[in-house]
Amino acid sequence: MVTLNEISQLLYGTGDESPGWQGTQDELLALSAKAFPGKAFCVVRQWILIDLTVNSDEKEKLTGLGLLPATIFAHEIVLDSKSRFQPSMWVRSNFGKSFTEGCMFETKSTVYLLLGPGLRKDASIDTVFSMKAG
Repeated sequence: MVTLNEISQLLYGTGDESPGWQGTQDELLALSAKAFPGKAFCVVRQWILIDLTVNSDEKEKLTGLGLLPATIFAHEIVLDSKSRFQPSMWVRSNFGKSFTEGCMFETKSTVYLLLGPGLRKDASIDTVFSMKAG
């Protein structure tokens, strides 16, 4: 069972600082359009790249599906290209497929564009996927 302390540490505890995209939002959008033409995107701030603590069987299963044992949590959505999320809402992605340029986290359906600094942390799958909107 996931504890409130585990979730609090994930959301508000310390982690390794990561720069994310340091240029303008327009420059980041242009980079994303070139790297992932036509793919939905979500620009986020105050983000956390979460490396999931998985055992070897779980890791093998994920990599066999072409997925990373990682996800993104963002405290603030800036812009969602498909209007699925409103600005200032939070979001948690599904498993990643790629992490490019230190600022573009791709999932099956979306590229999360990491605007400005964020954190990198480790957490269990149970802790991360216990957070659901609504």
